[in-house]
Amino acid sequence: MPALEDIAVVVPVGPGDDAWQHLLPALGGVGEVVLACVDGDAQTVMASGAARVVTCERGRARQLNAGAGATTRPWLWFVHADTRLAPDALLGVAAAAEADYIGYLDLRFYDGPPQMVLNAAGAWLRSHLLGLPFGDQGLLLRRSVFRRLGGFDERLAAAEDPALVWQARRANVPLRSLGTSLATSARRYVEHGWW
Repeated sequence: MPALEDIAVVVPVGPGDDAWQHLLPALGGVGEVVLACVDGDAQTVMASGAARVVTCERGRARQLNAGAGATTRPWLWFVHADTRLAPDALLGVAAAAEADYIGYLDLRFYDGPPQMVLNAAGAWLRSHLLGLPFGDQGLLLRRSVFRRLGGFDERLAAAEDPALVWQARRANVPLRSLGTSLATSARRYVEHGWW
């Protein structure tokens, strides 16, 4: 079992997004925290002095890869900026991290319409029964596994996290629930409608 100090958290930050400000206080004790920003947006984030910042061209896959490349810890944990962690989530992640697999957390929503409970249930079924967790479930894996899978596919404009999961399945890398959960925002659904 790795210590929290063995884990590097990579958080992609979208243009104008400040949701990461709520996440960072919950990450105390992890070895590294890197905010991966788009080039033109980094000054605002750096001015906060909250965590290390790396910049790259626009594209979530590029941001995730740049963030991972800027860390040195043996474990990588990819967490969305609008994530909220339960008090025991870090200990659950550290306790569950072992071997060569991709770990994920169960998904909940802390805001949005009441129908979001259906989305959370769907995410549970998709990840537990079909073995297809998405990036908003906090993917955790060894750096060596990340390298073996080739990182996130930067040719993709979206869905880079399911592509990594599919790559893991093709490479016979197991996927496993970490036995804890995280909450994320339903802002996508609020902005664009639940359907």
